[in-house]
Amino acid sequence: MLKNPEPPASPTRSTYRHGDLRRALLDAGIELARGGGPEAVVLREATRRAGVVPNAAYRHFGSRQELLQAVRAAALAALAAAMEAELARQRQRRREADYARASLRAVGTAYLRFALEETGLFRTAFGRPLPAPDAPPADKAGPGGLNPFELLGVALDRMVQAGVLAAERRPGAEYLAWSAVHGLALLLVDGPLHGMAGTAVQALSERLLDMVEQGL
Repeated sequence: MLKNPEPPASPTRSTYRHGDLRRALLDAGIELARGGGPEAVVLREATRRAGVVPNAAYRHFGSRQELLQAVRAAALAALAAAMEAELARQRQRRREADYARASLRAVGTAYLRFALEETGLFRTAFGRPLPAPDAPPADKAGPGGLNPFELLGVALDRMVQAGVLAAERRPGAEYLAWSAVHGLALLLVDGPLHGMAGTAVQALSERLLDMVEQGL
């Protein structure tokens, strides 16, 4: 489970070995997003936290938008890592059908938990503006090499292989499952369900995941 660390202190060092500055700027951008969502990711503030003059950043990020896209990719990778961790907790299940169902629920559970516990990164991962059509692909994968959408697809494929989801109902199922879980996440972090008690959130989340599994 991801934790929200204290905001990092600005480094006193003003020079970096080759390759270090980009990482320092990205780390600063991630912390800005964690605390304030995509609007907080400002290149000048990232350079201040990294301890360098603003012009130094342009060798690595030509604009705020470039930094924001890199932070967005990192947020999606963090979500994928949270999903992988939840999936790993289900691997002790022996029956293939049980593990297949648990996989779908694990992906949804991790998604909702991430939205609530890492709200700034969640908003950054799915907020606007979206990447330009000709933008280079960013690495959004977790440690296992899959991004969140791919992890959901693998869970659904596993359900088909285990015989708990009919093959003819598989096409497009990831869009339906994602829409339902993402919708609840938005209601909880930015909508009328914001501030709902934890026990009520848990119960509602469980009902939604039941609905997704049974509805597919």
